[in-house]
Amino acid sequence: MPKPILFKVITAGEGGVGKTTLLYRYIEGRFLVDTKMTLGVEFFMKELEIEKRKINLQVWDFGGQEHFRPLLKNYSKGARGALLLFDLTRPSSLDKIEQWVNICRGENPNIPIIFLGTKLDLTESISVNDDFALTFPKKYDFFKYLKISSKTGENVNLAFELLAKEVIKKLYV
Repeated sequence: MPKPILFKVITAGEGGVGKTTLLYRYIEGRFLVDTKMTLGVEFFMKELEIEKRKINLQVWDFGGQEHFRPLLKNYSKGARGALLLFDLTRPSSLDKIEQWVNICRGENPNIPIIFLGTKLDLTESISVNDDFALTFPKKYDFFKYLKISSKTGENVNLAFELLAKEVIKKLYV
């Protein structure tokens, strides 16, 4: 059997949008109620199978605070895809999307980015409507927009599967 293909992917977005809780839900299958701020960068590994190919995802969790950003372009080198998150309950989490796109695409302007609205389970507090959110994929050429909940797990696996498929498509087509 062939060795698994290693893909580096990054999660990016403002502090508090749910990057770390997304990764714990995806990697460990559980929701962390009490996460601590990511200092700089952490990374996680996950093996999956996409289109009969074994894939090892090396997922880098970027700290969202402003003072980490100068370092992040270096950490994005070699990434094959990105998940760019914003908080559906916090419109201000969209204010610096362009900065995050520049970090994700610093080395590779064609890197596929999936745009994720987080905290879908907080239905009463959602204040970013789909029409507004959909302007970002058009403007920045994100290949997909998806709403997720790390608490319930809704669309979490789907987000990573879609990204992995898009990476494979870009590499092998």
